[in-house]
Amino acid sequence: MGTGFCTELGVGKTWHKGLNDAVSRSFIGKYFKLQARKSCFTKELRAATATFLTMAYILTVNATIVADSGATCSPADCTPPGEPGCGLKPNAGYDTCVAKVRKELVVATALSAMIGSFAMGVLANLPLAVAPAMGPNAYLAYNLVGFHGSGSMSYGTALAVICIEGLAFIVLSASGLRAKLARIIPRSVRLACAAGVGMFIAFVGLQAHQGVGLIGPDPSTLVSAAACLHTDPVTGACVGGKMQSPTFWLGMVGLAITCYGLMKEVKGSMIYGILFVTSISWIRGTRVTYFPYTDDGDARFHYFKQVVGFHKIESIVGAISFAHFNQSAVWIALFTLLYVDVLATTGILYTMAELGGFVDEKGSFEGEYLAYLVDAGTTVVASTLGGSPVATYVESSAGLREGGRTGLTAVIVAVYFMLSLFFTPLLASVPPWAIGSSLVMVGVMMMKVVKEIDWGNVKEAVPAFATMLLMPLTYSIANGIIGGVGIYIVLSFYDYVVWVVRKVAKMRREKNQVSAASAAGDQDVEIN
Repeated sequence: MGTGFCTELGVGKTWHKGLNDAVSRSFIGKYFKLQARKSCFTKELRAATATFLTMAYILTVNATIVADSGATCSPADCTPPGEPGCGLKPNAGYDTCVAKVRKELVVATALSAMIGSFAMGVLANLPLAVAPAMGPNAYLAYNLVGFHGSGSMSYGTALAVICIEGLAFIVLSASGLRAKLARIIPRSVRLACAAGVGMFIAFVGLQAHQGVGLIGPDPSTLVSAAACLHTDPVTGACVGGKMQSPTFWLGMVGLAITCYGLMKEVKGSMIYGILFVTSISWIRGTRVTYFPYTDDGDARFHYFKQVVGFHKIESIVGAISFAHFNQSAVWIALFTLLYVDVLATTGILYTMAELGGFVDEKGSFEGEYLAYLVDAGTTVVASTLGGSPVATYVESSAGLREGGRTGLTAVIVAVYFMLSLFFTPLLASVPPWAIGSSLVMVGVMMMKVVKEIDWGNVKEAVPAFATMLLMPLTYSIANGIIGGVGIYIVLSFYDYVVWVVRKVAKMRREKNQVSAASAAGDQDVEIN
């Protein structure tokens, strides 16, 4: 059998083939079942690279979001120390503390992703990457702790909530309830989840902060075409130069490069698009530079020039506190996070497995049990590191598109995150307009599952459509799943009623038949 399938796909016929053959025959190749899953080392490497590059933004995005809570910073860090509410206004001492915490959170994010992805690859043998989840991190920062500590609980208490939620999730996973919950979701909604998540991530890729900036807020229509030269710093609304943003058009060039590569079946096309846009954006003095000659641009460039750098976690690691765990807000937060994980995280994991072709006719997939445990267990680890909840990442679909089929992809992603601990200045300097185009392509690729939905059956079509529509419009994967399942239950209510009526009628007929037979027997006895 060998690794001929890799050669035929254009991986190479010289040293590539020798390397692939050697790895496939080794302990690593046999452990990860490279030949059984018709994959090879270079294909897994390419898939891991694509996955990592499309999710590397989480290193800085997650750190920035969580740092907005102020984390462990307190009035004692202010200048002068002890002034109440000093974090809610410009304060040199507090801002210095937040900047330090942000660097620690970059490290915590990388460590969480490294540990989770490695465990997913080694234990579950699935090509799925794990990292701090978007959504729960914002809930932690802006709802629980609040901006610069203005919320209902301290950062330590919020970490304790995350830790307990992760432990509860482990119990659900170990007992098999989490897998059963995933399979309860109707097939049409499961398929729509893949498309809905694709639309969601494409929507993210089209926005300004994490994407190319095509879509922006509008006071009349909520959203509108943007790509503006000038935006309102508070609302983000366009105030001039609509569709004239040079970074947007550079991002479109990256998208075109990726599309052309995929059209010609060039492996690594998504990587080439990201690298092209990033390399152009690193040139100073241009209209598309990521390092403009401003205070913010100069700070970015100074950090970028370090190339290699490592920051120790000192203040946030082990900051968990159960001191105020008797508050009602704590239990509300606990159940909210658990609800999001059960519905959204489970849905994403199952969607990625379905997209990779791992799900069988019974609705299960190899490594499912361990995958759920890894997903839940890494959240507990992340809380001890001072970070937010983790989840299987939808960007794993980029690696699936590049041919990743085994846990080796996830292990290599873990290696990349380990290296990122030392090359954070470079990775943190990939501009959002370089990532945005790849997120849009991920959305395109995830839409292919809609053809398997029975659109001629209203009972299947309406819940599927609602699922797909609600995910991007409500900015919540969980809301999409709830909406789809809820509508499916409502539309199935008639069938349930008919089933119950028929069941009751059948029981009555059987009872009448028994009564009639009993009466006939009594008459025979009397005659005798």
